[in-house]
Amino acid sequence: MSGDSPGTGFSELFFRNGDRLNLYARDYPASGIASGKAPVICLHGLTRNSKDFEELAPRIAALGRRVVVMDVRGRGRSEYDSMPARYVPPTYAGDGAAWMEDLKIPRAVFVGTSMGGIITMILSALAPGRVAGAVLNDIGPRLEQAALDRIALYVGKPLPPAADWVEAAQRCKAVNGLAFPDESDAFWMTFARRTYVERDGGVALDYDPAIAAPFAHTYSDQAKKTPAPDLTPFFDALAKKPLLTIRGEISDLFSADGLAYMQSRAPQMRTAIVPNVGHAPYMTEPAAWQAIRAFLQDAP
Repeated sequence: MSGDSPGTGFSELFFRNGDRLNLYARDYPASGIASGKAPVICLHGLTRNSKDFEELAPRIAALGRRVVVMDVRGRGRSEYDSMPARYVPPTYAGDGAAWMEDLKIPRAVFVGTSMGGIITMILSALAPGRVAGAVLNDIGPRLEQAALDRIALYVGKPLPPAADWVEAAQRCKAVNGLAFPDESDAFWMTFARRTYVERDGGVALDYDPAIAAPFAHTYSDQAKKTPAPDLTPFFDALAKKPLLTIRGEISDLFSADGLAYMQSRAPQMRTAIVPNVGHAPYMTEPAAWQAIRAFLQDAP
């Protein structure tokens, strides 16, 4: 099912998955001269949604590729799951494969931010033919435990809605200010518009708080002695494919050592560093966008 979204450059897609949840995506047609190359599928991070790509997706479409940007279940306009135990990357990877089947996309280049990159790695391991190449944004197989513990402190915590968009922007800055130290009030307002939604008489985070259940179980205070998972077996499924990894220079989740480890397992992997940005770049920063544009020119 699809419908036009006037003035936005994309159509809206809805898809009922195997768990009977109604999922949402934005579909940007290739503009300019169609490249004939694989479409691009964009996957957002843990607490984010398709709005994160509202600047990047049209840029990629202008290179002649179709771009599909998904709201993972429990985020944005996708339906919330009554079984929080299913809020895990393998389930999301299954949703992505089902989406591709429904849209008759045999394979795609994936652009995954944080959790979206983990989903990409898992999908490449489970269905390698689906993934023609990937851009991993501030994510890799080895992550920093301290950052995972930090994220567990705020994801899904019960908070009353913000009174207005100004307060929502202030909350965004309070949580993410260290990752974007030099940004203006306008940046934080845009950040809020992408991560919050008007609901219940206020401005609330645009995700199901229950997404935190599996995450908190793994990274709660009681589990801090459990090391962060090593996703190397999943990354290795991507290691020989066209691959670009972007790192925020001051990211606390994805370290310089983590990037070097990836490079050792995927020598052909391209890299880009976004100066003075933490977790995670928007990928419209000059260093990121130039690398993505060059990568997509060469990718299948």
